[in-house]
Amino acid sequence: MNALPELRELSLRCLEILDPDDKAAAVRQLAGQTPKPDPRRRLMPTGALPGRPTRPALVSPTQVPSRGVNTSASRGVLMHALAHIEFNAINLALDAIWRFDGMPDAYYWDWFTVAREETYHFGLLQDYLRKQGLRYGDYDAHDGLWQMADKTRDDPLARMALVPRTLEARGLDASPPLRAKLWAAGDRDGAEILDIILRDEIGHVAIGNRWYHYLCKQAGLDPVPTYAALTARYQAPILRGPFNFPARKAAGFTDEELTALEQAAADAAPRKPSRAGTAEFSH
Repeated sequence: MNALPELRELSLRCLEILDPDDKAAAVRQLAGQTPKPDPRRRLMPTGALPGRPTRPALVSPTQVPSRGVNTSASRGVLMHALAHIEFNAINLALDAIWRFDGMPDAYYWDWFTVAREETYHFGLLQDYLRKQGLRYGDYDAHDGLWQMADKTRDDPLARMALVPRTLEARGLDASPPLRAKLWAAGDRDGAEILDIILRDEIGHVAIGNRWYHYLCKQAGLDPVPTYAALTARYQAPILRGPFNFPARKAAGFTDEELTALEQAAADAAPRKPSRAGTAEFSH
């Protein structure tokens, strides 16, 4: 029996769950479940998406708390920001599964793998916060990731281009220097979590690249100018260096794409980076 209808329906139900712990538990349980979909129910949301708790409050990127590595308190704010990114990443993967119909079977299983791994990352960060006497929701956050997901809700090509290959790929660049700062500050636990996230994130961005290139080929489009056009059309952020070229190559970016990325960053250099940059580095 084809499990994809079940996988897509269950992914949508997981996406609708409000409580982060319940959502994570549901994703973990999904691996062993293949119940039949309810033939009486269409694959449609029963409420607003994504399901998420009332906290953290979602504010402008300029209003999120300042993050750092020099004190336990500033590291707590930083790791909370990362937890928010990973929680969003769970929702993004689940949304990619249920929302886009007609893709090859491997597409859905790829994004299910991402959902499980993002759930693991979120759990690691929750454990870190709990050890600091904190919990997810204690600090304000911003909604840039889901805003881009919402913009691209009707276009799988744009979704693959601008979420995994743009916002999520930022983590490949930002994780190593941040990891080094945490290690230098004596935060071995935080540094090791970033090692795990970077390791898995290469695979997640590779999945985005795989399906972006698949969709470009299906439509007879050149991936490089198409990416530039989608970036402009959806007002996606222009990424700035330095770039982690070895990780990006491992994640499937071609030399031509990396050259175009570097050129776009150089063209945008006079503009001042926003405070949102750190929060967007990994999803």
